Amino acid sequence: MKKKSFFEKLTGITRDDEEETEEQIENEVPESEGEEEEGQLAIDMYQTPSEIIIKTMIAGVKQEDLDISITRDMVIIKGKREETNDTVGNDYFHKELYWGAFSRTVILPQEIDVDESEAINKNGLLIIRLPKIDKNRQAKLKIKSA
Repeated sequence: MKKKSFFEKLTGITRDDEEETEEQIENEVPESEGEEEEGQLAIDMYQTPSEIIIKTMIAGVKQEDLDISITRDMVIIKGKREETNDTVGNDYFHKELYWGAFSRTVILPQEIDVDESEAINKNGLLIIRLPKIDKNRQAKLKIKSA
């Protein structure tokens, strides 16, 4: 049995694994040209005693280019930020902003009330308020006589 190198001990990858990985990379099918990759939207998500709140920056996104779908346990945010071509050729010094399609799927830690949820765009900051379902809440049921 061959003695493992420091790198192999540290990463758990052996020479045999590396050769397999190189083979897999060579045999990968390239993405079809013209197919644009979607960016992933960065979010902040936190909770209050009664709500789950999701915040994300959507500056530069038209309202008609934004789609928010929610279920009791998941939120999907999709959109598109179109680039305005104000420059000619390669006049950029820096080009760091993301342009194009983006999406984010968030699995919620608790069930929410879909009907009472709301989304607010405040100066390019999207705030989604998702009221929690209180499973411990009790209500008195009135009995009707027939």
